[in-house]
Amino acid sequence: MKLPFLLKKHSPLGLMLVFPFLGAIYAAVNQPGEKVYSLVTPIDQMVPFIKWFIIPYAFWIFYIYICLLFYYKKDRQVYYLTLTTYVVSALISYGIYSVFQTTVPRPEIQDNDIVSQLVRYMYQRDRPFNCFPSIHVFSSYLMMKTLFKSSFKTKINQMLIYGMSIFIIVSTMFVKQHVLLDVVGGILLAEVVYRFMSRLQILVMARKQRQSNVGVGL
Repeated sequence: MKLPFLLKKHSPLGLMLVFPFLGAIYAAVNQPGEKVYSLVTPIDQMVPFIKWFIIPYAFWIFYIYICLLFYYKKDRQVYYLTLTTYVVSALISYGIYSVFQTTVPRPEIQDNDIVSQLVRYMYQRDRPFNCFPSIHVFSSYLMMKTLFKSSFKTKINQMLIYGMSIFIIVSTMFVKQHVLLDVVGGILLAEVVYRFMSRLQILVMARKQRQSNVGVGL
């Protein structure tokens, strides 16, 4: 099979090139504004810092890519819906960050083992802002929501995707990158945007079908 044919056949995967642009916007707004808010609650103060949770937290973006590739293979429409929902949710999040910047206090990492070094690296790479709503949370929840609504869910892929998504979501609190309200905000954001985008997709597909029927009639 020739390369040009493969590139044309799988050109929809090129839409994932939007991620570097989203990352650039994220970096631009990942800084304190005139006023920075704290959403820490008594519940958050009771949540311990567990450094090992940095592993699923750091694996997050690779997990999102893997899920998108899996959905692309299973159903193009599911892939389009998931990716557009992610993009819209991310842009809404950036808009919130630009006008309502929050922060989460982080512990000082004293140990020098490889996991502690990874925590320090993640802390340096991602400043303690852009917290509400959590991008890790909305995107991980979105992967669960997408699979739940799909026609190709099985016990195995549900166990893997639900399990990993939940693991990433709770990791955001255990590594002190996010607080409870960030998690709640991320879930609500994904839920609302997914419902809107899924209805929009249905309308667009119905319109295309009507246009196709008219063309056949002519």
